[in-house]
Amino acid sequence: MEIVVLTMKASVIEMFLVLLVTGIHSNKETTKKVKRPKFTVPQINCDVKAGKIINPEFVVKCPAGCQDPRYHVYGTDIYASYSSVCGAAVHSGVLDNSGGKILVRKVAGQSGYKGSYSNGVQSLSLPRWRESFIVSEAKPQKGVTYPSALTYSSSKSPAAKAGETTKAYQKPSVPGTTAQPVTLIRVLRTTTAEATHTTTLSKPSPSAGSSTSSPRPQPMGQRSQELELWSTTVYTSSPSSAGTNPGIQRRDSPGAAFQKPAGAYVSLGETDLWKPGSVLLNAGFVPKEELSTQSSEPVSQGDPSCKIDLSFLIDGSASIGKRRFRIQKQFLADVAQALHIGPAGPLMGVVQYGDNPATHFNLKTHVSSQDLKTAIEKITQRGGLSNVGRAISFVTKNFFSKVNGNRGGAPNVAVVIVDGWPTDKVEEASRLARESGINIFFITIESAVENEKQYVIEPNFANKAVCRTNGFYSLNVQSWFSLHKTVQPLVKRVCDTERLACSKTCFNSADIGFVIDGSSSVGTSNFRTVLQFVANLSKEFEISDTDTRIGAVQYTYEQRLEFGFDDYNTKPDILNAIKRVGYWSGGTSTGAAINYALEQLFKKSKPNKRKLMILITDGRSYDDVRIPAMVAHHKGVITYAIGVAWAAQDELEVIATHPAKDHSFFVDEFDNLYKSVPKIIQNICTEFNSQPRN
Repeated sequence: MEIVVLTMKASVIEMFLVLLVTGIHSNKETTKKVKRPKFTVPQINCDVKAGKIINPEFVVKCPAGCQDPRYHVYGTDIYASYSSVCGAAVHSGVLDNSGGKILVRKVAGQSGYKGSYSNGVQSLSLPRWRESFIVSEAKPQKGVTYPSALTYSSSKSPAAKAGETTKAYQKPSVPGTTAQPVTLIRVLRTTTAEATHTTTLSKPSPSAGSSTSSPRPQPMGQRSQELELWSTTVYTSSPSSAGTNPGIQRRDSPGAAFQKPAGAYVSLGETDLWKPGSVLLNAGFVPKEELSTQSSEPVSQGDPSCKIDLSFLIDGSASIGKRRFRIQKQFLADVAQALHIGPAGPLMGVVQYGDNPATHFNLKTHVSSQDLKTAIEKITQRGGLSNVGRAISFVTKNFFSKVNGNRGGAPNVAVVIVDGWPTDKVEEASRLARESGINIFFITIESAVENEKQYVIEPNFANKAVCRTNGFYSLNVQSWFSLHKTVQPLVKRVCDTERLACSKTCFNSADIGFVIDGSSSVGTSNFRTVLQFVANLSKEFEISDTDTRIGAVQYTYEQRLEFGFDDYNTKPDILNAIKRVGYWSGGTSTGAAINYALEQLFKKSKPNKRKLMILITDGRSYDDVRIPAMVAHHKGVITYAIGVAWAAQDELEVIATHPAKDHSFFVDEFDNLYKSVPKIIQNICTEFNSQPRN
């Protein structure tokens, strides 16, 4: 019996062992079968910007050659999503110019991206942007699944072909910020059956601050008035009927709804909530429906007391946000109404700028206030940076032309609206605009506060852009909600044609260098008379750093720079500087003095400024004046030669610009110098008015 029991036990143990071995083998086979597929790293081009990719975190492979300057990068360490992903990777040192794999993580937008030069890439500064990203080595974290195919915000991407897509994710945070749940809704044109999406936004915690309630990140204490209550928002896509596009209806409360065409991003409530990937891109064209909205009603002839040709340059940059853009459009409509547009009065066109400017409509497209208001309502935001200087150059070259409705006899006025500050320089572009006869007005809204001024590319840009810094041509508005209060003051100023003096004239468009003989034959008393003559001439000009500038050189055997073009920029300061010039005494080397003035004064003259040299001498030069005079004429310096007492007439004619009879003057004694001032001024202006304008 015991033998039978032992035999049975052995059989059971043997069977258990067989089952155990079989199970282990089967488990190994199963494990082999469920082996995960190999992760494929998506590849991108050098010009792909982080803002175009919706995924919050991803691994990509960059090609070689992304060090090229045309792939713009904004920021250092933390980059604005308007940057090239691969360019930022090279700048940060994660990649070299041969390319490779990187890990990209989206973070919150910043205020004040600092530019720097690193690893062969020059990154640029940016005042603020709605989204940022960080790049690091491609070392995926455990437990994190990275996409093998990226989701792009462009409808041309592969992901867009699937019809409607909804992406939701928690926006990653950076130190000092609080992340908020963000839901991105993207609606594409489709002919399929209706689809209904319901999106609920939870109310942010009290610690969230205002970073997600504003269309762009702001320093603490700024624009707090825009915070509004969050609510549950329902979006419903309705089936499209024949010949129409599907639309989206928003219901914040019963009775409050609007229609938005499909193919556009949906604004989540009145807070202009930031949405990753929703950066507006320049389309490069203006929709056809914006070109004309002429009504069939009788056209008003307009206000004849305000006959101006007016261009509005409106801010369409992405940082302005949709809500502010709507306020800006309402401001334009209010101005159009107040101006009383008409063929016999003011005419108005609109240019929108971002990365690049584009004309929405020119001076002759709409000839009544009502037509203008209807057209303004249809303007859509272009997005991009805030390149104001580029927009002003565009208007100078393209807008005020006969084909665009410019009437010639009406003053040209350009009103530039700027949110915060520009992302490029405006001084040179504005100077060229003024010299082309354009009166520039600047409206700056919510300008940089003290801790933001370090990010402004061009300090005091508004004062550098306008021709007068007395406040007439520039208006600083503290808040977008106060912009409507500027309508009447602006209309009053642009219609005051007697004060529209920003156009280039013979009095405000030159760099004038006085070359003064301080030789022993002049004497102390006569030298003071010469200085009074210099002051009398200077008084006739409009002096500022953007108008006429004055410099002076005194010479004997040697030369001395008394003051340069950049030293003084007001008329009182110039007159005081002239009064302080001390008499030197010595020989007379006029040729060397001309060469010195060319090098020390006119070499630093601004481009396209008229260069005038006014030389005063009382005798014949000890050195040759012919070659220096020829060099001055060749460099475009218009030379006036003023001779006193013993000055040689033949030498004056050599020094003077041709024709010599208009550029050389002689008086027999120092006390008669003042008599030549009116004639010199008249000749300067006659010559200016006979030249072709820029």
